[in-house]
This record gives sequence, C-alpha cells and structure tokens, in this order.
Amino acid sequence: MIRPDDHTAAAGLFRLPAMWRHRPCCHTCLVRCLLVDDNSAFVETARLLLAREGVVVAGTASTIAEAVRQVGALRPDVVLVAIALGDENGFDLARRLAGAGTGDGMAVIMISTRAGADYADLVADSPAAGFLAKDELSAAAIQRILGQGLRARA
Repeated sequence: MIRPDDHTAAAGLFRLPAMWRHRPCCHTCLVRCLLVDDNSAFVETARLLLAREGVVVAGTASTIAEAVRQVGALRPDVVLVAIALGDENGFDLARRLAGAGTGDGMAVIMISTRAGADYADLVADSPAAGFLAKDELSAAAIQRILGQGLRARA
C-alpha cells in the first residue's frame, strides 16, 4: 500500500485510464500489474523501477501456468509478458488469457530485450495491447500503450 510519505508519492501516482479499470475504484487507483518473465534479475529490477514510479507490481510469474494462476488470483490491470519464457512463448500466454476471458478489462503488454521492429507483425496479430523493449519499461511507457489502446477502441 502506498502511503503519503512513501517515495512514490513525490513522483506522482500513475493512474489507470477509466476504460481499463475492471473493478470499482476511486480516482487515486494505481495500476496493478503482473510481471511475467523467467529472468529473475530483470524481474527484481523492473519491480523496483515500476514501484518507484507508482505502478503496483501485484505479483510475478516465470511460466505460463504460474501466470494464469496469478491472473485469476490477483486480477491485475496490466500483464507485462516476456516474449521468451524459457521453452515457452509469451504470445501463447497472451492468446490464452484473451481466449479464457480471465482478463476482462485487463491489458497485456509484450516485453523483450530485442527491438519492437523484430516483433511488430507478431504483436499486431496478437491480442496484446502493445510492445515495450525492456530498456524502455516505465510507468509513462505503459500509460502511452494503454492510451493508444483507448484511442484504437474509441
């Protein structure tokens, strides 16, 4: 829980656009995300970065099965999914979440160490809201993708 004296309050809070909220909340609702990646060093770094910027990392997962369980239990607003998950494929997870209806009102953003151009066609053909290179991960970048999704649906 973010307290007024917390270091994230000074940076401002990252609020979820109303269309992406799947549960009632007040105007100070923070984005809750699930981070799915099999690289534990990246997960810890991303968790700290996003928390500092006001994004609540509600949970993490390193496999598709674990991610599906976490989505059901945590009901995040956004799932950040690594394209490469060891022997698994993050696009399979994105399709599974979209097909199961477990992510009602939830956005999936694909992430990778590689450039977005490498995956542009795959992202466009997937149910993902967009793509972020891992070195560009930030609350502002997530918000930009969610905003683009809002315009595309309008």
